[in-house]
Amino acid sequence: MKIIDLSKPIKFNQQDPWFMRVKVKHKPHKKAKWLIRFLGLPFKLFPKDFIGWADDSIRMGVHATTHLDAPWHYAPKVGGEKAKTIDEIPLEWCFGEGIVIDMKHKEDFDPITINDIERFLTSENLDLNPGMIVLIKTGRDIYNGTKDFHKKGTGMSAEATNYLIDKGIKVMGIDSWGWDIPLPEMIKQAKQSNDQELFWEGHLVGQHKEYCHLEQLVNLDALPYSGFKVALFPLKIVGASAAPARVVALLK
Repeated sequence: MKIIDLSKPIKFNQQDPWFMRVKVKHKPHKKAKWLIRFLGLPFKLFPKDFIGWADDSIRMGVHATTHLDAPWHYAPKVGGEKAKTIDEIPLEWCFGEGIVIDMKHKEDFDPITINDIERFLTSENLDLNPGMIVLIKTGRDIYNGTKDFHKKGTGMSAEATNYLIDKGIKVMGIDSWGWDIPLPEMIKQAKQSNDQELFWEGHLVGQHKEYCHLEQLVNLDALPYSGFKVALFPLKIVGASAAPARVVALLK
């Protein structure tokens, strides 16, 4: 079995926007020696070759890296019922047959439609089945780690998101910064058109239909369109709207 990592590295990157910047502090082994002495063990009783242990701390938002958005992120309720937080997501949703939908041809700011998805599935003789994990490949992961990452790419329309949910898809993901078209462009288009339905349209499908999506995937070019499984278990952060996930594809 071959395992392909679809998760971006978690590390400090000066190029990330301030609102998603990760800060990591690496603590050297020798600092632990003083902690242990403070806790009461005399230096003379330290093991002969003991030099301490390494430790690290991290400060980041739950949406700052490859992560799974919970229904709670989109709205406090889904169809009138309380939305699930990330710790309430059924683990069965997080493992299943994967399928890649290739949308690399889509221009920046041009939303992905139902027709786009159906044309691809027909051309590749592929089917969507309930419980599949659908990965939308835009190719914009090449900008991951650059200052313009959140300004690049296509994104999922509300109609295309609805379409996948209605096919029985609970978890879907994308290799762009976000699920919708880029945030600055959404704001610009909403102001120009005076359209209240435009901003965050893909996410807000989650007000009415329960689903989760992954953002900031990488390496989707390394996958075939089908014939693999996906595992994407998020950290169990109680009450959170999302959590970092180590997303991998399993190929036979």
